[in-house]
Amino acid sequence: MLARFNSQQSQEPKVSVEAVKNARLLLLKEYRGVLSTHSLAMPGFPFGSVVPYCLSEEGWPLILISRIAQHTRNLQADPRCSLLVAERGVEDVQLNGRLTLMAEARQLTEPLLVEAAAERYYRYFPESRDYHRVHDFDFWIVQPVRWRFIGGFGAIHWLDQVARANPFAGAEGGEGGMLEHMNADHAAAIRHYVEQAGLSAASEARMVGIDAEGFHLRIGQAVHWLPFPSECSTAAQVRQALVAMARA
Repeated sequence: MLARFNSQQSQEPKVSVEAVKNARLLLLKEYRGVLSTHSLAMPGFPFGSVVPYCLSEEGWPLILISRIAQHTRNLQADPRCSLLVAERGVEDVQLNGRLTLMAEARQLTEPLLVEAAAERYYRYFPESRDYHRVHDFDFWIVQPVRWRFIGGFGAIHWLDQVARANPFAGAEGGEGGMLEHMNADHAAAIRHYVEQAGLSAASEARMVGIDAEGFHLRIGQAVHWLPFPSECSTAAQVRQALVAMARA
């Protein structure tokens, strides 16, 4: 599918490694976006709706949507879509970082994939367990085709490779084991991470995700991503990074 962009790409300046990293970090730091689909009710018009997401093992947005929702019906008819993710907390919208992921959405149907998606998604959004039991919801992957990243005024890039697979997801003794250990045995360290990052301590924080570049905390209804001092490729490196951050 990306072949259609070859002629356009040859005329564009080479994208910096920094732009790719900043785009991915924005995707990690946020946990909700505007999903735009092709409207069935109003053919030719885009239909936008807000969806929460976490990242799959492949580093792609994972969403949980109702079968009766308009955007689900739209995706069933045409899987092409976009997901707009915008940076929080910046007063000047023109200086806001924002990332548009042009993609094809794919519903997960294979039982093992659905089970893995549920385990991951419920860590980030535990309240979704209840309405998932009551209503007909399905997990969908937003699979990238191309990315448009704006890192601020005039910093505009077309990107082809932004997502990064999580080396710890699904691995024996990997992400799941590390999260269970941190939440059960190191609540004081997690409170320290919250304090050091200047986040609200009004609600208990839980660690809900670990990737090569940092980790996610859920505090109340909000999700926050904190970076490691340096990238980690092994569980031992993650342990060293978390200890260093706890002592900072």
